[in-house]
Amino acid sequence: MSKDGIINRNVINWFPGHMAKARRELEAKLKLVDLIIELRDSRVPLSSANPLFSSLIKNKARLIILVKSLMADPKITKEFIEHFNAEGLLALDCDMINSKNISLIKNYIAKASKSILDKREKQGIINKEIKICVIGVPNVGKSTFINRLAGKSSLNVGNKPGITKNTNTWLRIDKNYIILDTPGILYPKLKDEKTGYNLAICGMIKDEILPHEELCYYAIDYIKANYPDLLKKRYLLNELNDTKDIIEEIGQKRGCLKSLGEIDLNKTYRLILQDVKNARLGAISYERPED
Repeated sequence: MSKDGIINRNVINWFPGHMAKARRELEAKLKLVDLIIELRDSRVPLSSANPLFSSLIKNKARLIILVKSLMADPKITKEFIEHFNAEGLLALDCDMINSKNISLIKNYIAKASKSILDKREKQGIINKEIKICVIGVPNVGKSTFINRLAGKSSLNVGNKPGITKNTNTWLRIDKNYIILDTPGILYPKLKDEKTGYNLAICGMIKDEILPHEELCYYAIDYIKANYPDLLKKRYLLNELNDTKDIIEEIGQKRGCLKSLGEIDLNKTYRLILQDVKNARLGAISYERPED
């Protein structure tokens, strides 16, 4: 274990069988669609971008949407949007709570579709229907996004990573657009330890994949360094000392105790990670464009 309490790992490796199958099916489906909407978590726009998608998307029209933006630092989210735009990628953020975002998203879809329709017009093709595919890592919110966009709840929406396993779910969102929901596909292997931590603390991989202790140390270390006031306010801390001491103080204050008054660290880890995952400390971004 490192000095800050985090276990070092050279490789984080997982690739459930249904994800390998989903990747093959997604590759076949992408040949049928015109526009790709890639959802990323606003808190971790880099970690929630699967590098496999780039090879699958190729030169398809693409729109990046940073979801759950109310959970992220708005200043950092704005920097990410500017970063993507500077790279020639169309991008926007949305929280999916405010219904006004739906109109904005549809405007961006129209903007992203313009080059497709212009090309068809030059070829003398009258068809204005755009086939859209929504992609993203597990539990980033694809099904919820589509349901809100369509104004109905006809897709299977859940709170567990990997709930969508069927790539054949199409939904018409209006006369010109039909949309395809896809299973979330994770990396087959992560060589970057930080990416695995970011996906875990934001709820995009299952809790048991990485030990709660190291996730908790990682989260507290980051928040202490970047958002100390939020940490103090949430847990009524006067000072921020060693991470181990902070975690124990939180356990003490929140009543995470065993029968003899000893701090129940496992219970404390779970409490902190639930707070982090649900943004109870406030709007926090765990990455920056320069990362």
